[in-house]
Amino acid sequence: MIKEEDIFAKHKCPLKNAEMGKVVTRFPPEPSGFLHIGHAKACIVNYSYAKMFKGKMLMRFDDTNPTKEKEDFVDNILKDVKALGVKYDSLSYTSDHFPKMMELMEMLIKEGNAYTDNTPTEIMKKERTDGIESKCRSNTVEENLKHWNDMILGTEEGLKYCVRAKIDMKIKVKCLRDPVMYRCNLTPHHRTGIKYKVYPCYDFACPIVDSIEGVTHAMRTIEYRDRNALYKWVLEKTKLRIVEIQDFSRLCFVNTVLSKRKLQQFVDKGLVDGWNDPRFPTVQGIMRRGMTIPAITEFMLEQGASQNTNLMEWDKLWSINKKVIDPIAPRYSAIGKDSSCVLILENGPVTIEKTEVPLHQKNEALGKKELFFSNKIMIENADAKTLQPNEKITLYKWGNCIVTGIKEEAGKLTLTGKLVLEDKDFKSTKKITWIPCDPSLNIDCKIIEFDHLITKPSLDDTDDLDKWINPKTKIETLIHGECQMQKLKKGDIIQIERRGYYYVDAPWTPEAKLVALHFIPDGKTQNMSVITSELDVKTASKGAGAELSKKGKKKQAQKEGKGNPEDKKEKEPKKKEDKKKEERKERKQKEHKKEGDIKKVDAKPAEAEVKAEAKPESKQTNSFTKTSHYPNSVSYTHLRAHETLRYLVCRLLLEKKKK
Repeated sequence: MIKEEDIFAKHKCPLKNAEMGKVVTRFPPEPSGFLHIGHAKACIVNYSYAKMFKGKMLMRFDDTNPTKEKEDFVDNILKDVKALGVKYDSLSYTSDHFPKMMELMEMLIKEGNAYTDNTPTEIMKKERTDGIESKCRSNTVEENLKHWNDMILGTEEGLKYCVRAKIDMKIKVKCLRDPVMYRCNLTPHHRTGIKYKVYPCYDFACPIVDSIEGVTHAMRTIEYRDRNALYKWVLEKTKLRIVEIQDFSRLCFVNTVLSKRKLQQFVDKGLVDGWNDPRFPTVQGIMRRGMTIPAITEFMLEQGASQNTNLMEWDKLWSINKKVIDPIAPRYSAIGKDSSCVLILENGPVTIEKTEVPLHQKNEALGKKELFFSNKIMIENADAKTLQPNEKITLYKWGNCIVTGIKEEAGKLTLTGKLVLEDKDFKSTKKITWIPCDPSLNIDCKIIEFDHLITKPSLDDTDDLDKWINPKTKIETLIHGECQMQKLKKGDIIQIERRGYYYVDAPWTPEAKLVALHFIPDGKTQNMSVITSELDVKTASKGAGAELSKKGKKKQAQKEGKGNPEDKKEKEPKKKEDKKKEERKERKQKEHKKEGDIKKVDAKPAEAEVKAEAKPESKQTNSFTKTSHYPNSVSYTHLRAHETLRYLVCRLLLEKKKK
């Protein structure tokens, strides 16, 4: 893993006016949902840069919207921050500062820097877009204070008003056109209950609390850049200490929704099982999919405080994750329930035999497992189809075997074989995973593969979410696993050999009698072996919309009664190949045309040719291919033949002259 010091060294001094030991950053999430991968970046970047300058990071909940916020979200965000390995120096809430902010708002009203407005929302929105001043902008200070007090009390009249900053309605940056600073909300607050009827907006609360709590550097995503002037305006008008603003790029992944409002829609519509669903980009969601904290941390530190915003694919993050889990993931074998076939070993053990083997060949610390041998074993049908009679194969962790027979009945293959354990040559053999057929020596497992929730690489604010929802995001496959998998615990990460990595979401219990395993993408675009997954691994690793593998497409089409779509694909014209053929044809035509333009030239004296031949061979060879002395009728093939002959004649003349 990359060390933090190495990452920090790349960025040198990214904070303006930063002093060693005096830097204070903050992480201020709104408790209106679980932390997602974008929040994780903000949290890790703020924490890491505070550490870089031997400073502090403050944890603060921006709890200014009681309609969306819940105590449950607070608890889960704290749980996620702890999981990320972030140790904050203090915990606070924006609601701790409500009285002070109300005082400051009253001061702004009295100084003519804010006014109350009862313009309907849609009209206000249009006026701001068009740069038209509100009719309330010219209210007297007395009128504004009266309406402000009505808002504080939550009267019927007061509920019609909001408070707006008086800045400039003609400014080009529209978010600075008299933005709303305070609004009414009668929903009980998760901490203060019904004590307050008015709540500050983020643009007013954030700079004030940052300044009061001693933050030196407000590190926030680049989407707030247009509002930086508003941040400074609030501090200037409230006469508070100035805070440095540091922008960094927002994290964007393909086929991924990071808007909490849209994520809430998925929850409300029952399209996911909750905020910790493995299909969600939340910290808890991706961890249930097998993502590890070290991988997240390394990825975020590599991003740093860069301001370059890119739509990223998931494969890099999953590749880093694979490096973390591969050395510590114990290895097990499993065979698909519907894709298995029987291999009968003619000289295999009649009674069950067992031995102990390492759970990981390169990590003895993981311990050992029992491996059971039988004369009747299961292998994957995909493997069996690749085998031929008399072929030598290697059975994983057992030894070599000669396939003596292959039979097919009702679409199912049955193989016979003979163990040749004395043969230790494993170099050129196919490696086959297997488990005993004995039901007492294997357990049922369910593999669950997840696709992205949306089929569009990136959603715009104006996009209709329903239009881009992926209808099939969860694919389940039943497999037989070796009985040792019964010992797995929730949260374990394993590798099923030649299949991939898996997160244990639900361990085996006497009631369920099933192990639920979530497939973990590894950043690669191909399967580990001929044992294919139902979901396209490229889609799972990189993200490109919903796409099933050939096997998955075939099964899905058969269920829908449409036949195999791959058969239709083969009948379609191969456009790419046709295009290449056309290009080759055009090149040949051009070559023949050039040959037709070659003019006759007088034959040069042999001596001149001998001198030419005396030049280095590589250059002379090139000159032969570029120069021609032959008439129009000579084809390209004949041309090369004549030039070769000329070359040989010149060589003979040169040798003769030397003698």
